[in-house]
Amino acid sequence: MGKFGGFMGGGNNNMQAIMRQAQKMQEEALRAQQEVEESEVEGTSGGSMVKVVMKGDKSVVSLKIDKSVVDPDDVEMLEDMIVAALNDAAKKADDVRKEKMGRFGGLV
Repeated sequence: MGKFGGFMGGGNNNMQAIMRQAQKMQEEALRAQQEVEESEVEGTSGGSMVKVVMKGDKSVVSLKIDKSVVDPDDVEMLEDMIVAALNDAAKKADDVRKEKMGRFGGLV
């Protein structure tokens, strides 16, 4: 074998194949990223009395609060339930990202 471990001659073809493979992987990663961003997850708390719908990029789409948990004398409980629902949705969004992007290694 030559000085470069057998990469002499045809090296250009190998490099082109590697570049095509890298481009294909980049396109797949971009497609997966788009799927993540367009996906929606629902986070809940208080037995689904507070529901948050969030996109995979963690932008909040909607927030629903059951009237029964709206107590002017206990706003703190409602705030806690909203935070819990947001955190639940964010975790689910992370799970979607890991599922779709995990095979791309450092892109998660």
